[in-house]
Amino acid sequence: MDTNLIFLVLFVAVMYFFMFLPQIKKQKKQKKFIAELKKGDKVVTTGGIHGKVLELKDLTASIDIGGGTKMKKNRAAISMEATALENNATE
Repeated sequence: MDTNLIFLVLFVAVMYFFMFLPQIKKQKKQKKFIAELKKGDKVVTTGGIHGKVLELKDLTASIDIGGGTKMKKNRAAISMEATALENNATE
């Protein structure tokens, strides 16, 4: 019975370190990115739309997507900085 308990504890610890901890770190990094957004940043939304931040409010961001077209998106819908995506594509 004791060995089963030890294996269960080890299994939970492995699951935590390999599955939950990286996800928690990723969420913290995303929250920090959204909080540090500033006017003029080139971004990519979760829907794959590339644009430039024009205006930031508490929950929303106005994004210029080219050709004079502007859209308002929830800040949480911005997934990454476009320059980071461009740097990864060249490597």
